[in-house]
Amino acid sequence: MNIAIAADHGGYELKEALCRHYADLPLTDLGTYNCEPVDYPDMAQKMARAIATKTVDLGILICGTGVGISIAANRYKGIRAALIYSQEVARLAKEHNNANILVFGGRTMKADDVIKYIDTFLQASYEGGRHQRRLDKLEAME
Repeated sequence: MNIAIAADHGGYELKEALCRHYADLPLTDLGTYNCEPVDYPDMAQKMARAIATKTVDLGILICGTGVGISIAANRYKGIRAALIYSQEVARLAKEHNNANILVFGGRTMKADDVIKYIDTFLQASYEGGRHQRRLDKLEAME
C-alpha cells in the first residue's frame, strides 16, 4: 500500500513525527516542509490529486485541528476523508466508510495516539455489503 502524508504548518510537527515512525513504509511526503504558514486547502488539493490519480492508495492529512483540512479534502470527487480521534473511529472509518484519507489535528492530538489510530485503520478491512450501498449514494452525489 502506497501512503502519502501532507500537513499545513499547524500539522508540520506531527507529520514529521509520523514520517519518522513510519520510515519503513512506502510513505510519500507531500509537504509542508517547515513551520512557515501554508494554507490547508492547498495541501488537501495535493492529496486529493494523489488519490484521484492513484499515485497513492491512502492519504494522511494534518492541520491544526483536522477540521479545516478534512472539509477541504472532502470537496473533491472520490475522496472520503475521515477525521480520526479514537481507535474505534479509525476501525469504523475503514470497515464502514472505506476512508481513503485519514485526518488528524496537529495541535489537538498526541503522536503516540495518532500512531495507534493509524495502525488500527491499517489492520481493519472494508466490510462492503450494506456499507457499499451508502458509498454508492455518496458517489452519485458527486
